[in-house]
Amino acid sequence: MLSRLAGEPFDVIVIGGGATGLGIAVDATTRGYRTLLLEAHDFAKGTSSRSTKLVHGGVRYLEQLDFGLVGEALRERGLLYENAPHLVHNQGFVVPRFRWWEGPFYGAGLKLYDALAGRQNLAPSRSLSREATLEAIPNVEQEDLLGGTLYHDAQFDDARMAISLALTAAQHRAVLINRAEVVELLRSEDTQGATCGVGVVDRESGRRYRVLARAVINATGVFSNAILKLDRPDAKALVSPSQGIHLVLDASFQPSANAIMVPHTDDGRMLFVIPWLGRVLVGTTDTPVTDACLEPRALPEEIEFVLRNANRYLTHDPRREDVLSVFAGLRPLVRDDAAETKSISREHLVQVSASGLVSIVGGKWTTYRKMAEDAVDQAAEVAGLPRRRCNTETLQLQGWKTRDSLPADEIDRSYGTDLDGVEALGEERPEWKQPLHPRLPYRGVHVVWALRHEMARDVEDVLARRTRCLLLDARAAVEAAPAVAEMAARELGHGADWAEAQVREFEQLARGYLLDA
Repeated sequence: MLSRLAGEPFDVIVIGGGATGLGIAVDATTRGYRTLLLEAHDFAKGTSSRSTKLVHGGVRYLEQLDFGLVGEALRERGLLYENAPHLVHNQGFVVPRFRWWEGPFYGAGLKLYDALAGRQNLAPSRSLSREATLEAIPNVEQEDLLGGTLYHDAQFDDARMAISLALTAAQHRAVLINRAEVVELLRSEDTQGATCGVGVVDRESGRRYRVLARAVINATGVFSNAILKLDRPDAKALVSPSQGIHLVLDASFQPSANAIMVPHTDDGRMLFVIPWLGRVLVGTTDTPVTDACLEPRALPEEIEFVLRNANRYLTHDPRREDVLSVFAGLRPLVRDDAAETKSISREHLVQVSASGLVSIVGGKWTTYRKMAEDAVDQAAEVAGLPRRRCNTETLQLQGWKTRDSLPADEIDRSYGTDLDGVEALGEERPEWKQPLHPRLPYRGVHVVWALRHEMARDVEDVLARRTRCLLLDARAAVEAAPAVAEMAARELGHGADWAEAQVREFEQLARGYLLDA
């Protein structure tokens, strides 16, 4: 990838390796455009690995009567369900009923949700009796419980999806480089200062490159404002970040396959209690923040908010000491100074600056493909690229396998057609077949596969994103870090000093995922 960076001209340069940027890389390269993606840190390092793990239409937008947005998202949910069956699966949600009017109210709304999904609906919603509700969500608060309404959305592993997109783009000849920071936008001298490329620094070697392209797309999410200021120092901010947090608990807090959705919490947002990879995610919050940062931290009041609202709806109440990990993510909401963040639509915006820089902001994971299509359409028009149709509606992502041939285990399933290769590594070194830690569902083979085949460059890449150890149990991840650092040093050609430094850096990072930090 680095040799091609130095020697090839490109049609499209994408800045940002999150959901949107990776989707753009897949779209552009499958249209036949010579495509380069540059990520300053690691793929999905920011917002795109810190979501609620849902591929969804957005039930809450029905209340805002935003049927167009819901319909578009449900269509994209259906496409992802077909194009990445190894990563996206049907997830049942139960809305508990405690007042008589909630039955017809939520029932009608969720039937509308079914109708908007049309032929791509995952399963019909239906009303549940009190007994059926307790069977579906055993830990729900039983006092005054009348019943529930069951509906269906989809669930996925966001960081694994990002890696699948990166590998899909690479298979179609795109160049993707992590640890490559864009520090300058280049200007053409013969076209009135149009953006014609980027200056980029390889953060590992320190080497600097000047790379030319006909179109440059800013897809940096919550960091979009910084790239806009490279283009023009007085550029108006497009993104207004909002923070959401999730607490990770053990499976006893929702001991069934279904999730709980509470439509209204203290601040008007929904609360989700969702089974995921053998754990339970509880969230989320909506806290406006001024500045975007790579490692946002959950605020004490956010943690209290989630615990308080969870305790209102669960019989087995979670306490601080039950939290295995806490993670925070920043939503890249389109800026609107006149509205509270929970009222801002998640619709995306494509902007073209006077220099021709294309920026895409807003949106959510579910609609990444449509966002990418819109951004590439606009970039091709601005740059005068040959018009070519988008191919991603039916493009099978890396690892695709028929749903009925996938294994039942969630971790195994996420590797799709790569699973045989992952397992074969155990024949190379039998100790790689062993678990990294008694409380973690990953083994040494997953670590080595990430280092050899998924562009992982350090311990954090492996434990936070190629596997989800840091989110599933932060303390266990810290305890597994020395063994992972040793494997990474061997695979990447580093010495013992590098491995020791990696362990220290990861321990420091993990403190931010622990409540007693």
